[in-house]
Order: sequence, then C-alpha cells, then structure tokens
Amino acid sequence: MTDTLISQVKRGFTELYGYEPAGVWSAPGRVNLIGEHTDYNDGFVFPFAINRRTFAALALRTDGLARVASTFTPDVVELAVNEITRESASGWAAYPLGVAWALQAMGGASATGFDLFISSDVPVGAGLSSSAAIECAVAVALNDLWHAELDSRTLARVGQLAENEIVGAPTGIMDQSASLLGESDHGVFLDCRSLEAEVIELGFEASGLELLIIDTKVEHRHADGGYASRRAACEAGAAALGVAALRDATEADLPRAAQLLDDESFRRVRHVVTENQRVLDTVATLRSAGPRAIGELLYASHQSMRDDFEISVDELDTAVETALRHGAIGARMTGGGFGGAAIALCPVEKISEISLSVAAEFLALGYAKPDIFVVSAANGARREA
Repeated sequence: MTDTLISQVKRGFTELYGYEPAGVWSAPGRVNLIGEHTDYNDGFVFPFAINRRTFAALALRTDGLARVASTFTPDVVELAVNEITRESASGWAAYPLGVAWALQAMGGASATGFDLFISSDVPVGAGLSSSAAIECAVAVALNDLWHAELDSRTLARVGQLAENEIVGAPTGIMDQSASLLGESDHGVFLDCRSLEAEVIELGFEASGLELLIIDTKVEHRHADGGYASRRAACEAGAAALGVAALRDATEADLPRAAQLLDDESFRRVRHVVTENQRVLDTVATLRSAGPRAIGELLYASHQSMRDDFEISVDELDTAVETALRHGAIGARMTGGGFGGAAIALCPVEKISEISLSVAAEFLALGYAKPDIFVVSAANGARREA
C-alpha cells in the first residue's frame, strides 16, 4: 500500500506541475490510546502513530511562491511564502502553508518557494488526526529541503504553532508528537507540561491483540461550544483548588473539589484528575503485566467521558458496549468527543465477530454504517523516496 501511495503522489505531482518532485515524505495519523482532555490541563497523554499515512511530494521553486495541491480537492492554492498569514491561508491549505510559516518563525529557515502535492489514506473526521499528518509530512520535507536541521521534538512544536497561529485552532502538541516520534508497536507517553516524551512498548502483537477503530461517522459536534465550556470548567476548577492546572490535583483533592464546585464543574474536574491517573496506570501496567491487563482502564476512561465529562454520543456508547460484549478486552471513545471514533483492544481471533456485531447493532438502531478497521502502531514521519 505504501508503494502505491508513493507512486500516486509522485504521479499527481508530475501531472500537475510538469516535472518530477525532489522527493516524497510521509507522516502517520495517530490514535489516542488513553488520556482525553488532559492535554490542555498540563497532564499526560498516551497516543501512538498508526499505519495510515499522508504522503507529500515536494520540490523547491526559485521565485518565493508556494503552490499546494492534493488528491482530495481540484484546487491549487498559490501564495508567496513571505505572505502567509491567518487571513491569507484558508481551508485545508492552511495546514501545509502554516508549517512553512512556522518553520520560518521558529527555525530561521532560509525559506524559498515550493510546489507540493499531497495524498493520504488517513480517514478525515474520525479523530485520527489527518491534519497533523499533513503538518508533519510537510514539516519533515521542508526541514530537509530548507536545511533547517530541526529535530523531531522541535518539528512537533512547528506543527502546533502552525495550527495555533495560521489555522487558528487552539490545539496541544499531542498529535504532532505522536506523528513524529512514533515507533512500530510503541506508544508515545507525553507529559504535556514539560513536553518530555517517552516511547513505551505496547506489546500488542506478541499478546495476540489488535486495536480496532470504529468510526461512527458522526461528525464532531462542537457547535454548541461544548469543547470551550469544558475547558473553561477545568480552568475554573484549577483556580478553585488553588493549583496552576488540574495536572497538579490528585484524587485526594476530589472531596475538597466537591465542596468548592457545583456538581457539573466537579464532574468535569473529576474526569481530568482520574484520567491523568489512568494514563500513568496504563503505562505502569503495560510495563508490569502487559497489554491484556489494561482493558479495565480503557473502559473506565470511557465511563468517565460519558458520565463526568459528558462528551460521548449514543453511537460511541453502542460501539463500546457492543465490542465489550463480544470479546474486546477494553474499549473507549477516543478523541475530543461529540462524535468521531471508538477504539477496541481485541484478541485477533475476535476481530471478525466484534466487527460484524457492531455493524449489525448500528444497522438495527438505524445509525449510519460505521467504518471499522484495524490499526497498528507505526513509525513516525520520514522520507520515503
């Protein structure tokens, strides 16, 4: 599949621009195994890069013009590299153009124009970070061709800066860190305060396990300000407890939080505090007992997001409960919530039964047909050709 996508993106570049690209680079999407809504609370997350990738064919120009195009839109966006702003870069093109801007801002790169063509098999809208895959593929490409010589951790900050300042999304650094630092059969344990990252062996293959993605096809519904209101509740909870961020609160602080906060705010705080601990417990359990022992932590995470943070939807709950009923070791919704995907950690021999059962349950309840597929932990961003 990788060779096919490399050929496709090379061919697309050549047909559009009339000459061969200087090279092809790629970066993976990511799935968050555990640690939801902990990132902006200075907490811990544990994602891994997946074997679905975005490919970027790129070559430099001499006139200072950036031209970006892709397989998923007929449009070619043109913009001078020294004129990239939040106002001038819009739509999907803001992601690659934002990276070009951020590399100049952070790396002091000697920026020249470039032609770019992108192809991807990372699903869009499933919470698998197709946007970070674009950012990281372009970041490693321009880092090479502009001779910026930035390391992977710095390139993760480049991607985050692009998304914050040019795309205009107030995201953390988790997605880019997973996409750049990922390794086969390993997760990226990230401290969102210090930005220290440690690569932890998952051991799924040796334990006969695979991770199933159940994309509910429910689009993320943030229109009601759900994300913003939860972030505000977390900040208010930290202030009430007298800590810089909820990262600094422990489960021992929860009784005091219950006295200081209204019920809804307390439940928001309880989710973040307990979720942080679940990330730490998951990493410790993987090391001591292996991946078959983390199922209860995954499901506890889902229950907390469903009941305390209230970001699940019926389709996600159905996916999780059905997967568990048919043999999954653990399951949870993943991503920001209000739609998107669930994950289920499954014995290999149960994959077919679980997949068919979830699909049948969705059909019976009149939900949209889910997209169900297996992912494995993959290597991070790299040059392909």
